[in-house]
Amino acid sequence: MTCGEVPISHTTFQALPPAKPYDYLRNLLVAIGILEPWEPHIDRFTVWFEAQIIPTVANEHVHTIRRYASWHILHGLQRHARRGTLTQAAANSARIRVRAAIEFCELLACRGITIEDATQTDLDELIAITPGYNRAKTVASFVAWTRKTRINTKLSTPGEPWPHAAVTISTEQLWSDVERLLNEDHHRSHVRLAGLFTMLFAQPLNRIIAMKTQQVRIADDDVFVTFATDAIQMPPILDDLVREHIANRNVPVNVGTDPGWLFPGSQPGQHLVTEVFRRDLKAIGIKPHESRKAAMFHLAGTIPAPILAGLLGTTDKNAATWAELAARGWSSYIHDRFES
Repeated sequence: MTCGEVPISHTTFQALPPAKPYDYLRNLLVAIGILEPWEPHIDRFTVWFEAQIIPTVANEHVHTIRRYASWHILHGLQRHARRGTLTQAAANSARIRVRAAIEFCELLACRGITIEDATQTDLDELIAITPGYNRAKTVASFVAWTRKTRINTKLSTPGEPWPHAAVTISTEQLWSDVERLLNEDHHRSHVRLAGLFTMLFAQPLNRIIAMKTQQVRIADDDVFVTFATDAIQMPPILDDLVREHIANRNVPVNVGTDPGWLFPGSQPGQHLVTEVFRRDLKAIGIKPHESRKAAMFHLAGTIPAPILAGLLGTTDKNAATWAELAARGWSSYIHDRFES
């Protein structure tokens, strides 16, 4: 690229194998304005799909699989990217769902059946008799897409149980972990803040990583953080931790302008990734996903669902479901308002 033998472009980088040095240079070129922004997970999914997957798909399935990957899976990844919640886990799930769709089409073909002619019996039998064929979950996305696009409106998969219902961490354990992170100052600030935002405010890691400094407001002796629409005053100790973190953010010096990430990463212009937070929290005995469920259960039992949704950035439906689990539904909130 320096010698002008190949263009300085994303296409040139796509021809190279995935590697951190290439990513660093690419992100640096983006940060200083030479290249347009890119999303690594989407870029690698596209290259993987075209170079490794499509050549292996039987001709009669290529059109269907390409439509599914391009108009459903890829669009889903792009929605995640726009919200700042596109993680490695989401990218891995996208690949699994594409492989599941291909395998389902191939299993039908072995029976001489096309996806358009498949029946619910065909789907149920393939799920039941194929060893390791756990497609009630992994093929559900493809089946739903075939219904939506009217390729096949006869298929459906069993509904999955609500995934957040099982709370495996007690309130005592939750508050013990909160106490540890508030007082054990030998942990790095990003670990402490991520854990406390998870356990006190039920924030998912994929939202924490994409927080901006503009979501923090420091006013005299108070610190406010906005996770959704409403600013929340930080409690003692946590407010000082937020102040200290803001003052000592490690922004790479080679970035043209500060993108304003609350948790800047080592890659130019990028924030830390969920895998870093999850790894570091697990290393000190905190399970972020389980801790968040315990926090959500606790908060839903003390804060009316409509207010909870505005504070935490969850949907009204999700907040209401948690409120019902915590034995406080919408009806009691309405009753409380009329009584007050």
